Amino acid sequence: MTMLTINRRRIMLTAAAGASGALLVPGAVPRARAGDVAEQANWNSGIYRFHVGDIAATVVSDGNIGGPPAVYAGNAPETELEEVLRRAFLPTDRMTLNLNTLLLEIGGRRVLLEAGAGPTMGPDGGRLFRHLKAMGLTAEDIDVIVISHTHPDHVGNLRAADGSRAFPRATVMVPQPDWAFFIESDPDLSYMPVPQDFRDRFGANIKASVEPYAQDVELYQAGAEVLPGLATLPAEGHTPGMAAFLIHSGDDQLLLTSDLAYHPVVNINEPWRPGPDRDKETAAASRQRIFDRAAAERMLVLGFHFPFPGLGHILRTDTGYAWVPANWQF
Repeated sequence: MTMLTINRRRIMLTAAAGASGALLVPGAVPRARAGDVAEQANWNSGIYRFHVGDIAATVVSDGNIGGPPAVYAGNAPETELEEVLRRAFLPTDRMTLNLNTLLLEIGGRRVLLEAGAGPTMGPDGGRLFRHLKAMGLTAEDIDVIVISHTHPDHVGNLRAADGSRAFPRATVMVPQPDWAFFIESDPDLSYMPVPQDFRDRFGANIKASVEPYAQDVELYQAGAEVLPGLATLPAEGHTPGMAAFLIHSGDDQLLLTSDLAYHPVVNINEPWRPGPDRDKETAAASRQRIFDRAAAERMLVLGFHFPFPGLGHILRTDTGYAWVPANWQF
């Protein structure tokens, strides 16, 4: 397939992501009850509904996390990074990362892609459950949870405050290489560009979050079609077994990029590599392979950490890639 190549200088991009250009279907999930609407009046919406072919999809925010921008653009020259952030109207001392979980309705089952961070990585996560409530759902309504990789911001909501399963009925699916590295061993996290105490909490939170499901977790290898209409794509490098997700129905496709990129300003519009990638060369190769495919096939793309609702498209340019937010649908 011919790759669309566009000169970067001719593209004018906003720093904030837009939303899906796909069809909005307000009735795809139960409507909120009156009491939930009143509660929601005190905070901005973290729910965005659309369709991928016949599959009803909803981006459900778990809030956000963040840290020093240099962590997420590990090889960026300091002065150049600051200038790029300023041009994008972003703070130069902290980069905010959203937590965009994706709820799908496939074959009569509610399938959640990524569980979100919960309280494991700061006070601004853990919004998933109140957004489900505003949709008329509870954690008991989730049938399957598919995890791309086992970092805390993707598994933190799995464990309830009392140590039980936060999603009591859900089958949890995790990449086998990640389970072996992070759960079955004592992982060496020295590659992460953060203080040692952060690494210690990071590793402990992974094990604690998945522990309630340890006896019956379902392990998969990236590349498998784990459910009809839900394929996993090998995206290793960030972790040993990370997967991206490809949702497909009829002629429609949606790519969920997992942690191939943290923010479009520094990891798509600029070629800088995320510092937390365990194997940076392998991660870079995964990023190029998947981004090239997304550009060539003109896929709708969802960035897990991109500004809510994280939907847009990746263009191939003469120097790399560019992020184009999708139009918001009301």
